[in-house]
Amino acid sequence: MANTALENAQAALEEKIGVPSAPTDWFEITQDRVNSFADATMDHQWIHVDPERAKAGPFGAPIAHGQLTMSVMSFLPGGEGVGLPQLDGMTIGVNLGWNRVRFTNPVPVGSNIRTVGKIKSVEQKREMLEVVNEMTVEIQGQERPACVAESVLRIGF
Repeated sequence: MANTALENAQAALEEKIGVPSAPTDWFEITQDRVNSFADATMDHQWIHVDPERAKAGPFGAPIAHGQLTMSVMSFLPGGEGVGLPQLDGMTIGVNLGWNRVRFTNPVPVGSNIRTVGKIKSVEQKREMLEVVNEMTVEIQGQERPACVAESVLRIGF
């Protein structure tokens, strides 16, 4: 039996391959958010959670965990789903993992970040679509991005 929603979604996604999305809204990385992430992950390294000590450290300020940057980059407000258009009939989206992740620049606490997505591939897997989406996290006022990663998502209809 044909799945029209899946076929329409695949066509819509294939049209977006290689086209950068609109960026998300800027989002501030606060010390409270970094501290909450440290509590959730048990990563209380001083470069993240001790602002006074971090001032004298290698980055001159406390920085966000790389994993925090990865965790929020797909969910920042604004943009168009970080590269994914609205898909009629979508019932679920599941993070399958990451193909490639590079943390290219630390994110100082107090910085604003945003994400731009670019679909790299779309492939049908059973009754789902597998989408590889390259996401780039930009830091306001800095040329070099904080993170570039290929997210692998499975979408069901």
